[in-house]
Amino acid sequence: MNWFLIVVSAIFEVAWVIGLKHSDNVLKWMLTVISICISFLLLLYLTKKLPTGTVYTIFVGLGTLGTILCEIILFDAHFSPMKMVFILSLICGIIGLKYQTSKLEAKEGDKS
Repeated sequence: MNWFLIVVSAIFEVAWVIGLKHSDNVLKWMLTVISICISFLLLLYLTKKLPTGTVYTIFVGLGTLGTILCEIILFDAHFSPMKMVFILSLICGIIGLKYQTSKLEAKEGDKS
């Protein structure tokens, strides 16, 4: 469940980052502020449940990935093959961190 919440938190991060750039009325600004609050409240909660460095790295990585992909898909940002190489390396790093943290949690669970 905590890993799912990291993804949800990152989705709200993408929403507020895009909101900062594209908000042009009070409603959009309010949604941006709400997204910031939800994103960071989830982040604070998750740092109490999982290793802080892992949570923050995955949160930022997924947020970056989501923001880049949304800019390409929704806002017609420049697409380049090298950009995709770096996005894929980011995905590999996120998967690797999740895998390593899951192994560590399982190992610590065996000790108790």
